Amino acid sequence: MPNILLGDDDEELTQLLQEYLHNHGIQCGCVHDGEAVIQKLKAASNNTSAYDLLVLDIMMPKINGLSVLRHLPNISDIPVIMLTAKGEEIDRIIGLELGADDYITKPCNPRELLARINAVIKRTNAAASEHTPLPESRLHLDQNRRLCQIDGVELQVTGTEFDLLVALLKQKGEVVSKAWLSEHVLQRKLQPFDRSLDVHVSRLRKKLQPFHDEPIKAIRGKGYQLVL
Repeated sequence: MPNILLGDDDEELTQLLQEYLHNHGIQCGCVHDGEAVIQKLKAASNNTSAYDLLVLDIMMPKINGLSVLRHLPNISDIPVIMLTAKGEEIDRIIGLELGADDYITKPCNPRELLARINAVIKRTNAAASEHTPLPESRLHLDQNRRLCQIDGVELQVTGTEFDLLVALLKQKGEVVSKAWLSEHVLQRKLQPFDRSLDVHVSRLRKKLQPFHDEPIKAIRGKGYQLVL
């Protein structure tokens, strides 16, 4: 049974979501402020009951969700789905830039949230168990430990960024369409005006630029090409 942590200050909503998720085979712990989220993740990192995923509301007391995301690299590499208010695109973009894997707008449909949770967990587990040989490259990806190295230097990347690199490296030199990347990396069809994939690629490109001026090319109207 997957074990997730839900951080949201709406206690009535979290109780409803907790019951719904439990009825669909997901164990769900709930906390109601950002400080409690950080404390729970720190405690979980020191024992065997680690969480598989964090569902994180942006607007929370004590420490807001975006600040929690800024703290996460020092605490855990847990995948994150953000809960954001409808129409708050800037929060979604900032959250993705800070390393969140996906987002869903509030008020959210529990069925959609369940689908997003299952997609992220499935992608993370599949990537961790995959050992497909990758092309020779300055870029070395250890799919078992999910480590990324360039010219022998370890690079800190999120789970989604790692999966993007694997997908692009397997088709090194070829243009990979946004639609294909969205379906195979984000586990959902590409939607009009959804900038999630672009934000993930932009963040990844910045991390790679110290090693190459243009590590990932954006081919207008077609997709992305790994050059590094």
